Amino acid sequence: MTTARPKPRAGAPKSGHNHRACIATALAAAEKLCAARGEQLTALRRRVLELVWAGHKPVGAYQILDILRGDGRSAAPPTVYRALDFLLAQGLVHRVESLNAFIGCPHPGETHATQFLICSRCGTAVELDDAGIDKAIDGTAARMGFVIAARTVEISGTCAECRGR
Repeated sequence: MTTARPKPRAGAPKSGHNHRACIATALAAAEKLCAARGEQLTALRRRVLELVWAGHKPVGAYQILDILRGDGRSAAPPTVYRALDFLLAQGLVHRVESLNAFIGCPHPGETHATQFLICSRCGTAVELDDAGIDKAIDGTAARMGFVIAARTVEISGTCAECRGR
């Protein structure tokens, strides 16, 4: 029996990474997904998603708020949180609980296991899609008679690039 290898989903861009294309791809996917679901990707929601994708590191709501205010928008914390809640509900972003921050989901609309490797030096978060990790958690919980209500798997450490410096 072979197990699928975990698939990195996001993280530090490789050399030659076209970040503008990366953001454009994420925004186009969001527009398509929202249209298919009959949901509105308003200008504010789109801008918040763009800011989440602006780097390959988790970004906090107040960081987003500061940038929006710098754009000349009169945004308030509840406005940003409502936009982020919408993006979460649509599967366009993930919340990185340990950092109280958000990161773009490179495969919106797909059901997938989500775990994060978070570099404590540079802040990069790499999304994994390893069903084996979820299966192990499910099996252990079931054996213990535990019903899982929410699942957050975040591992802190040092990425290869930071270790190489």
